[in-house]
Parts: sequence; structure tokens; C-alpha cells
Amino acid sequence: MISVRRRPQVEVDASPLRRMQEAARQGAVTAAVRLGPAMRHSREFAAERLLEARGWSAPRLERAAGYVERDLAPRLSAMLADTAHRLEPPKPANRARNAALVMLGMIAAAGAAGALASRRSAAHTLGERMPEPTTTP
Repeated sequence: MISVRRRPQVEVDASPLRRMQEAARQGAVTAAVRLGPAMRHSREFAAERLLEARGWSAPRLERAAGYVERDLAPRLSAMLADTAHRLEPPKPANRARNAALVMLGMIAAAGAAGALASRRSAAHTLGERMPEPTTTP
């Protein structure tokens, strides 16, 4: 709903607000003028200290990286691999493959026995055809 009543007109004197804004603006300018050199000096000092800290920390980080690469990582890797082997479930026996291998072994043994019997038979028949050598006294 829209109100059709007239609202009372209030007049506010904004001059004190403007004076306060101007005073705040002047204070900010004065602070910038006074603190500018100190802020520049602080910035330069902080930059120097930061470079020193980087120079101090870089060799230590290199040393830590070498330790992790040479000593810690292989140990951790071995520990994880060992844990993985312990957690891995046993592999089920493949009975179909085992039965096939047994059958293959039996066929090979039968083939070898057949070949041996065939050679003996051939040698025996060859021996019957050839005359026995006679020995002379």
C-alpha cells in the first residue's frame, strides 16, 4: 500500500557534518605528510629483513628436501609396500588351471611311455632280423 499522507519536512543543518568531513580530510593529509617518510623507511627495512630471511631459509629447505628424498621417502615407501603386502588378501587357487596342468602332464607321460614302447618294439624286431655275430675261437 502506498501512503498518501504527507510526511513532515525536517530540515537538518548539514554544516557541522561538512566541517567534520573537512577536518577528517585535513587530518588524513597531515598524517600522510608526517608518516610518509617513516612508512618508506619501514618498507625498505622490511624488504631487507625479508631478503635476509629468504637467504637463511633457502639452504635449510634444500637440506630438508635432500633428507626427504634420500632417507625419508625410501623408508616410507618400503613401509607402505610392506603394509600393502600384509593387507593384500591371499590369491585363490585356480583349480581349473591346476586340473588342466595335471591332465597335460598325464598326456605327456603317456606319450613318452608310448614313444619308449615303440622304440623298444622297433629295436626288438630289428634284433630278430639281424643274425647274431659268431665268435671264432
